[in-house]
Amino acid sequence: MGMSIGSASRSKRPQVSPQMNVTPLVDIVLVLLIIFMVITPLLSKQMWLQLPKQDDKADVPPSDNKSVVLTVAATGALSINGAEVPKQELRDRLERIMAARSDKVLYFDAADGAPYASTVEAMDIAKQGGVKTLAVLTTKVAQ
Repeated sequence: MGMSIGSASRSKRPQVSPQMNVTPLVDIVLVLLIIFMVITPLLSKQMWLQLPKQDDKADVPPSDNKSVVLTVAATGALSINGAEVPKQELRDRLERIMAARSDKVLYFDAADGAPYASTVEAMDIAKQGGVKTLAVLTTKVAQ
């Protein structure tokens, strides 16, 4: 109730004593609680992306053939350092290559028209193949 009417002992008019109505306050607090309960799990799912700085020397791997470059063509075909690799053999081939390397860095290059699903799948397979650092190239590699 918003107010209560008390009995008047001395006067003939009833006295009105104000009381706070807390029902709307409780409703608002419960709605906010539900909103925060729904939003909180969504806040923990984040993906951090570190983009390389625009530097001519940092974007291109070293000129000696020690670096490993995984390329996804516009057709979805995969190649390692220019050699065509079927998708089924990619994990095994990367495991053998990374076993001989200490840095476990793979440079990743995808064509502009490459299917998104193929590029993400290639990155997932590379991570399963023992790659610790996946460096995404922002400029074309001269072969």
